[in-house]
Amino acid sequence: MPDFDYIARDMTGQQMTGTIAASNEQDALSSLAARSLFPMKVDLAKESAAQAQQLGRRVSAGQLTAFYNQLADLQKSGVPLLRSLQLIERQTSKPALKFVIQDISEQVADGTRLNESMRRHPKVFSALSVSMVRAGEEGGFLEDVLKRIAAFNDHQEELKARVVGAMVYPIFLLVVGAIIVIVMLVKFVPEFADMFKRMADKGELPWATTTLMGMSEIAQNYWLIVVVLLVAIGFTLNQYLQTDKGKYNRDKIRLKAPGMGPIVRNLAVSRFCRILGTLLRNGVPILQSLRIAKDATGNEVLSEAIGEAADNVSGGRSLAQPLKLSGQFPENIVEMISVAEEANNLEEVLINIADNTERQTNRQLELFVRLLEPVLLLAMAAIITFIVAALLLPVMRMSTVV
Repeated sequence: MPDFDYIARDMTGQQMTGTIAASNEQDALSSLAARSLFPMKVDLAKESAAQAQQLGRRVSAGQLTAFYNQLADLQKSGVPLLRSLQLIERQTSKPALKFVIQDISEQVADGTRLNESMRRHPKVFSALSVSMVRAGEEGGFLEDVLKRIAAFNDHQEELKARVVGAMVYPIFLLVVGAIIVIVMLVKFVPEFADMFKRMADKGELPWATTTLMGMSEIAQNYWLIVVVLLVAIGFTLNQYLQTDKGKYNRDKIRLKAPGMGPIVRNLAVSRFCRILGTLLRNGVPILQSLRIAKDATGNEVLSEAIGEAADNVSGGRSLAQPLKLSGQFPENIVEMISVAEEANNLEEVLINIADNTERQTNRQLELFVRLLEPVLLLAMAAIITFIVAALLLPVMRMSTVV
C-alpha cells in the first residue's frame, strides 16, 4: 500500500504534517477526516512515487501482452474482474507488473473502473489502451477489446523489432565512421601540425588543410566545451519536445522527412485504420471510435486532422471528405473510405486498408534501408577522402616546389 505525505490542520487550526498509508488519495483523505484533520495537501510520497515510476519502466511489452491475454480469457470464462486481477497478480513473477496489477486490484476493489485504474500508470499503459478498455467497459465487450489490445501490441512489437533489426547495420556504420574520424583528428592529423605551420605562416596552406587543422585543434583542446554544448542542446531540445508545440513540430518534420516521411505516414495511417475498424466492428459509435483511434496514429499532426474530421462527422458529414481536405491522408485511402461509407462496410474496408498499407510499408522500409547502407558508406568514404586529401595536398605542393 503506497504512502501519502500530507499537510493538514487540526480542530484548533494548528498545521500538521506527516505520512499516511492508503490505497489511494481518496482513502488518504478519508483517513485524515476520521482523525479530525482538515487536509490542505495530499501527495504520493516520494519513495512510493519513485518506486511506481521505476517499476513501471521495467514492464515489457511481452509482459503486457500476456497480461491482456490472461485477463481476456478469465473475463470470457465469466470470472469477475476483481477476482481475475487477483489471480493474475498471484501468478505473476515479475515484480514490476505485480506491483502495477496489485495497485489496479486495490482501485477496482474500491469501486474504480478498470480504465481509470490503468490511467494511474501512464508509463505502463498507453493512452490508446486505456481508451480502448474504456470503450470495452461501456460497450460490454471488454474481453474482446483486451484480446484486440494484446494482438495489437504483439503486432507493434514485431514491427518495431523489424525496424530496429533493419537499422542495426546503418547505425553500426555511423558509429564506426564517427570513431574513425575522431581518432584521425586527435591522433593522426596532429603529427603534421609542425610541418603545416610553416606553410600556414607563408599563406601557402590549402583551405581544406586549414579547415582540417582547425577541426583537429577543436577536437584536442576544446572537446569538453563541445560535449557540454551538445548536452545542453540535447537537454533544451528534449524539454521543447515535451511541450505540445514541440511534439506537433517534431511530428510535422517526421512526415516531411525525405525517404522516411512516407513510411512514417503509412505506419500511422495503418494503425488508425486498424483500430477504427476494430472498434466499429465491435459496435462502438463512430464518433467515439474516432476519438479513441486518433491516439493510435502516434502523430500529433494526423491526430489533429482526425479530431477535425470527427467534428465534421458529428455534424452529419461523411468521414472521407474532411480527411481529404486535411491533406494528410493518401488520396487512394480516402477514396476507399468514401466508397466503403456508401457501401456500408466501412469496418471491413478499414482493416483491409491497414493490412495492405502495412505490407506496402514493409517493402518501402526494406528498400529505404538497402539504399541507406550505400549512402552511409559513400558519406564515410567522402569524409575520409577529404581528410586524406587535406593532408596530401600540402605535401604534393611542397614536392612540386622542390
